[in-house]
Amino acid sequence: MTLNDRKLFVLVEGGDDERFFESVARPMFEKAYDIVQFWQYSQKKKAKVNNFLNSIRAMQAKGAVDLVIVADLDESPCVTDRKERLQNSFRSLSAGIGGSPQFRSSARILIVCREIESWYLAGLSDEECKRIGLTSPVDSTNYIAKEQFLNLMPNRFAAKIEFMLEILKVFDHETARKRNSSFGYFMRNYGMV
Repeated sequence: MTLNDRKLFVLVEGGDDERFFESVARPMFEKAYDIVQFWQYSQKKKAKVNNFLNSIRAMQAKGAVDLVIVADLDESPCVTDRKERLQNSFRSLSAGIGGSPQFRSSARILIVCREIESWYLAGLSDEECKRIGLTSPVDSTNYIAKEQFLNLMPNRFAAKIEFMLEILKVFDHETARKRNSSFGYFMRNYGMV
């Protein structure tokens, strides 16, 4: 790692999010960055997360470092509310951390509607839905939560992770753009056209 390397830190909530971004987004991120690092934050204490964010801010002052923090919408009434909750939880987010002009300042916090499971499901084409054993394709996954994802999971999969890994093998970006508006937003606003 050199001083001139372009670095991207992607903070994700947990393992399912990291698996998704590793598989689906890393190849795109690596077109613009020399180093892409994922970091899970949901199980860490707020002080540890804030310290990590402060270290990223210090690195930004010395070179080309960008940050994206990913969170599920969960039960928030809207994206703005969820972003405000994150900023209130992690004070370092509202203290000037952002990214290069490539990333719009309002887009440094990426909200997945409703939960990451909706993004997984969005990437299944009609053909893959049939092959995997879903009874019918889901036209829009904007409101799919973890529980619904599990209810849709075909019986042939023993565990959620097995189902997710199978989806990632055949994930189709264009189908996902059409079936989930927050995934489409991600693709448009993060230079991943």
